[in-house]
Amino acid sequence: MDSRCFGFFFTLLSLNVIVLAYDPDTLQDLCVADRTSGIKVNGFTCKPESNITASDFFFAGIGKPAVVNNTVGSAVTGANVEKIAGLNTLGVSLARIDYAPGGLNPPHTHPRATEVIFVLEGELDVGFITTANKLFAKTVKKGEVFVFPRGLIHYQKNNDKAKPASVISAFNSQLPGTQSIAATLFTATPAIPDHVLTTTFQIGTKEIEKIKSKFAPKKV
Repeated sequence: MDSRCFGFFFTLLSLNVIVLAYDPDTLQDLCVADRTSGIKVNGFTCKPESNITASDFFFAGIGKPAVVNNTVGSAVTGANVEKIAGLNTLGVSLARIDYAPGGLNPPHTHPRATEVIFVLEGELDVGFITTANKLFAKTVKKGEVFVFPRGLIHYQKNNDKAKPASVISAFNSQLPGTQSIAATLFTATPAIPDHVLTTTFQIGTKEIEKIKSKFAPKKV
């Protein structure tokens, strides 16, 4: 292969890597999700155009604060393709995150999207960690914006112990996905073997079981 062919091949490979890092581009005006279809593709199949209505592009669920009633003190309300069928193939979505006083959105990742937050109310300590294990952290206030790069572990913490806070998050994916680090490790099904966790965290089995019990569903 001569240098020109190699260069062309490398360019194509590079372009493919870039394209595959995000939701695929749409090839039509609309592809409203048919969430009742049993067919699995990279996204949802399209419902017939004759069945599409304006309601497929509407959602009122992030206009008001959510009720926060969990131990970490935050609640996420997604406005993604699972709630707005018309987002299918469009490569964007939103979420609202509400924080109780002192509330935390625990360390997590979005494997399919970069996230941008806009602070609606309050003041938050936020940060993300690179693959070089470097933390980029900042305090953000009402009206300010912060970006979390795609796939990197990040968090948000309401640093006011008296007042709630809230943000609007934007994603470059119709369904960015969320993996909470602690929940992923300690509530996986089937469970991650204890010996993997004890070696990873350098603690004993009793400590592992105690942590798992914290994540177990509360008995009514």
